[in-house]
Amino acid sequence: MEWVVKLGGSLFPEDAIRFCKALIGKKALIICGGGELANKIREYDEEIKFSDTAAHKTAILCMDILGILLADKIEEAEAVYSLENAKKVLNEGKLPVLLPSKLLKYIDPLKHSWNVTSDSISVYISWLLKTKILIVTNVDGIYTKEPSNDGAKLIKDITAKKLLNFGETSVDENLPELLLKYRLNCYVVNGKYPERAISIIEGKSSRHTFIGV
Repeated sequence: MEWVVKLGGSLFPEDAIRFCKALIGKKALIICGGGELANKIREYDEEIKFSDTAAHKTAILCMDILGILLADKIEEAEAVYSLENAKKVLNEGKLPVLLPSKLLKYIDPLKHSWNVTSDSISVYISWLLKTKILIVTNVDGIYTKEPSNDGAKLIKDITAKKLLNFGETSVDENLPELLLKYRLNCYVVNGKYPERAISIIEGKSSRHTFIGV
């Protein structure tokens, strides 16, 4: 296994399915974000305030749900609960989609906070597996300001240390801290164009943001 690919829940379902089909045959593990399901829990939390742990655990369950549904629509993909099964599925020529709730029930090193999302979880999994990390979202990468705002420019290269001061962007706020802790580089790319992710995996150029340590 060479890559952990975090697939943003914002791409679910059509773009996510198309993206994963393009990744069949690559040495990659998919981790799906919680998408609108997790966003709804966040809305509830803002209204009536759950404990940090309850919000964290239920958001992770949303990742499981979308992962199960995603794998169901792709014949060559299989949902798995463990890293061992992920490697087994990959060796069988299929694309493993990790459902992280059981794994994170037993190893729980990350803060219980909305600043820690599927992005940070994927970085942690990448560190466990000693792989490269690719964050796939619905924009081209990290911008100087909100991508929809006039004058927003795509940042091609940025250090994790500098990104610490950006706040929430197209990746979660905790991600640069984990990249520095685990000494990992990271790519951020638009999943609506699967060929860009394939180019990165194959060591070719594409439109993306590279976060270095």
